[in-house]
Amino acid sequence: MISSTGSHAKGAHWGNLRDLSARWWFMTPAALLLLATLAYPIAYTVYISFAEINLGTFRPQGWVGWNNYLNVLEDDRFWSAIAITGKYLVFALPLQLVLGFAIAILINVEWAGRGIVRAAFLIPLAIAPVIAGGVWRMLLDPLWGIVNYTIGMVGIGAIDWLGDPFWAMVTIIFIDTWRWTPFVVLIASAALLSLPRELYEAAEIDGASRWAMLWHITLPLLIPVIAATFVVRWLGAVKMFDIAMAATNGGPGRATSVINMYIYEEAFRGLRFAESSAASMLILILTMLLTAVFLRSARYFEERH
Repeated sequence: MISSTGSHAKGAHWGNLRDLSARWWFMTPAALLLLATLAYPIAYTVYISFAEINLGTFRPQGWVGWNNYLNVLEDDRFWSAIAITGKYLVFALPLQLVLGFAIAILINVEWAGRGIVRAAFLIPLAIAPVIAGGVWRMLLDPLWGIVNYTIGMVGIGAIDWLGDPFWAMVTIIFIDTWRWTPFVVLIASAALLSLPRELYEAAEIDGASRWAMLWHITLPLLIPVIAATFVVRWLGAVKMFDIAMAATNGGPGRATSVINMYIYEEAFRGLRFAESSAASMLILILTMLLTAVFLRSARYFEERH
């Protein structure tokens, strides 16, 4: 009896090992692909960030230690870009989440024309960010844009959307929200369809209103999804570059020069490749730290709900 039990445990152990090795074997191609596409560029960027670049050969030469990092940290433009990026994230991300989940809740209710509206919300998501920025730049042109023409018809004066620092930031947030809110709508719609209908049927029997079901059933059940969506959008929003480049080119002045525009200008306009690599590594480390905090928060909400 003891021998049989020991043999059974040994067989289960080998079965677990085979299952684990099979999982790693299936993951090997993807791991190698990630290693080839991510590991070398990151390692080379780290190497460049500690070296001096020969502009004649565009190759690193010499070792300067932490000098490139110190130069970046002492650059006021770097901290200005950090502040501008933070301002954009603070306003754009909550706005996209609120609008995305609100629109998903509205189109989840049965009403005429819902399918057409749902399909229309996918259009911005299918447009490349550079094209979206360029199109909105034409629409918001202070002299020839249709937006100023339209608001002028109702008695509102022309707004310098691209030439005023405040309105330029509003423009960037608006275009990015227009572009990415449909992504949030898709996630929220899928989450709403997966909610258990039994809870709503029981609430209807108890006489609960739609508003009460929204606040006491729908939103509590969606909190883990909201947290996960925020993390996904954070990782995408922190890389924002193309919309700002196409719509405002970082202007007026440096009012909309987000951190990725700073890195771009350092590398390809100022030819300071070492400093731009150092800035990239600083942003990568900061992004990883904040992402870890957000993931821990998302996991906390999932465990609570």
